[in-house]
Amino acid sequence: MASRGHKMKRRRRSRRNRWSGWRKLMFALAAIPGLYFIAAILGTLVPVNRGWTEPDQGITIYIADNGLHADLLLPERAAGLDWAPLVPRSHFAAPSPSARWIAFGAGERRVYLDTPTWSDITPRTAWAGIAGGARVMHVEYVADPTYAAREIRVTPEQYRRLWASVRASFTLDSRGRPIRIDHPGYGPRDAFYEGLGRASAIQTCNQWLASRLRLAGIKAPLWSPFVEGLVWRYREAAPKR
Repeated sequence: MASRGHKMKRRRRSRRNRWSGWRKLMFALAAIPGLYFIAAILGTLVPVNRGWTEPDQGITIYIADNGLHADLLLPERAAGLDWAPLVPRSHFAAPSPSARWIAFGAGERRVYLDTPTWSDITPRTAWAGIAGGARVMHVEYVADPTYAAREIRVTPEQYRRLWASVRASFTLDSRGRPIRIDHPGYGPRDAFYEGLGRASAIQTCNQWLASRLRLAGIKAPLWSPFVEGLVWRYREAAPKR
């Protein structure tokens, strides 16, 4: 009888230990989103290139956002640099003849290619965006950039560094040109290209853009996975006259 009693006590202790382990695991999982948001806030408030000031004259670039995702808008030609040979209009179904600006964005492959609208998001693609996957680049010819949320004026040297950092985000072929993905895009003005690296909840589309600004020597947040943490630092885009 004593032996049976000891066995029952061991079983009860074992069940308590298992339940305690599950509680610790659930608590840890529940804490992850909170820690992520706290880190995002802190990363947003800490600037890199804090000594940067916007020049009185220079090249204007834009940041467009839809509330979740940010794109970087650059002139097709500026500072002696030309995007046309790298992302030629022949790669696009019907870009506007008046388009003189190009929007660049980066994102996780399945999220970008499989979700042309928000209603197309599934748990699988949402998880892909969080856990991470191959990065692809989204490119769109734009006629009027002033729909964008923010504008930034940069020096020619800063623009050249920015241009180079965006180009370096593409996977290039043997001729040094971006590799277009066989995908129809979201419309007649855009296309997708193979990108370098991975996109994830850490390396989001917005952090990609913040990193391009940082590499150009422009003030930017240390880590900004959300668009709100990125755009607040810059001037509102002036409406088209």
